[in-house]
Amino acid sequence: MKYLSDYINGEFINYNETNYVNVINPSTEEAIAKVPEGNTKTLNNAINTSFIAQRSWEATPAVERGNFLKKIAEGIRDRADEIINAIISEGGKTYALAETETYFTADYLDYMSEWARRYEGEIVNSDRIGEHILVYKKALGVTTGILPWNFPFFLIARKAAPALITGNTIVVKPSMETPINAQIFTEIVDSINLPKGVFNLVNGKGSILGNDMANHEKVALVSLTGSEPAGKNVMAEASKTLTKVNLELGGKAPAIVFEDADINDAVQNIVDSRIINTGQVCNCVERVYVHSNIKETFVNELVNAMSKVYASNPGENKDSEMGPLINKNAQQTIQEKVEKAVSEGAKVLCGGEIINGKGYFYPATVLDSCSNSMEIIQEEIFGPVIPIVSFDTFEEAIQLANDTKYGLTSSVYTKDLDTAFKAVEQLEFGETYINRENFEAMQGFHAGVKHSGIGGADGKHGLEEYLRTHVVYMQLNQK
Repeated sequence: MKYLSDYINGEFINYNETNYVNVINPSTEEAIAKVPEGNTKTLNNAINTSFIAQRSWEATPAVERGNFLKKIAEGIRDRADEIINAIISEGGKTYALAETETYFTADYLDYMSEWARRYEGEIVNSDRIGEHILVYKKALGVTTGILPWNFPFFLIARKAAPALITGNTIVVKPSMETPINAQIFTEIVDSINLPKGVFNLVNGKGSILGNDMANHEKVALVSLTGSEPAGKNVMAEASKTLTKVNLELGGKAPAIVFEDADINDAVQNIVDSRIINTGQVCNCVERVYVHSNIKETFVNELVNAMSKVYASNPGENKDSEMGPLINKNAQQTIQEKVEKAVSEGAKVLCGGEIINGKGYFYPATVLDSCSNSMEIIQEEIFGPVIPIVSFDTFEEAIQLANDTKYGLTSSVYTKDLDTAFKAVEQLEFGETYINRENFEAMQGFHAGVKHSGIGGADGKHGLEEYLRTHVVYMQLNQK
């Protein structure tokens, strides 16, 4: 049994065996590692270490900071097979998706490293003779990253890469469900001789450490990817010290299928966007609105496609299309949501029952005869369930899609450019995908509105989340 470690000031730290809890393989329900429970003292040590290291790290030329990111990327590619297997065993992710996550993470680090010579300040015209107004872009200081379990490896890079390239230091807390991959990432960091204290990793429960990461006086930014309740709690704690927050929270992505859509493409993209990571992705398609004139054809094709999706242990079946849910509670929660929808009038067209046997598996499920008032339409499912609602007009489709407290992603299927742009203008979401699956690009900006979060990640705008402005008014002597 492997015992995982914290990493503070360039050193791996181990504890008494009683301070560890099991990491469970969701495909087999077997314990595969032990992770520290975590405590406030350890976290404070990590933050203080990070605080001390930050000034000298910021003084390091950005291009040198970028070279460290490139070395981490190289280390990831060298240990790719090990990382892929870890992601599969602790998170139940399919081989194809674990492989994508691993190499995408390396590419992301390379991409962020190239911003070393690109992010910049400004010179602003003054109203005064002989005055120069200079806008500097500077690091925030110590940043913290609270990670989810659904894309655990990539999210380390999504938070650490922009932080480090801009001169910040970081303390990362992985999910207790999926900490093994973070251990490997940290081993790679340790191997490249990154200055001590720049990157720190502390394991533990969010309920124990999350508040302290958010309200610590020496923390300049707390970034969390997680649930809406967790985000609200972090924001409340951060308010005590006026710490900047960056929150990517829940989503309830609508897919609107207009009458002129290519049904085959729409079905395939929607299925791909629903079963990815067994539906446990915040930007997954969570509900489908289809025009009533094509509903019958669309639903028949959708049910046919979803019925063919086979859930299996990705550790044993490299070609598995869908793995298990993360834990037993997730499995039971989804079953309860489906049963409630049925009690409210929804009809199960395929799936809808827990798969018996070892592992937390749930089948690809389609629900028809749904309405926007149902919980299955309003609350995040986070599982491979597609509820369907029909519409008759463009205005109705937009109204139904916007009828949610969330605003992360959305998608539209149409052959008409006017319809597509009109939808984009009226949809209340941070992202809209037209005639394609829901999956963002590293050079874009992944951000939601409403209850889906504050701030965002990726690209130029994601990088700027980790920078502050310092304006200098320089009056020159004109004599």
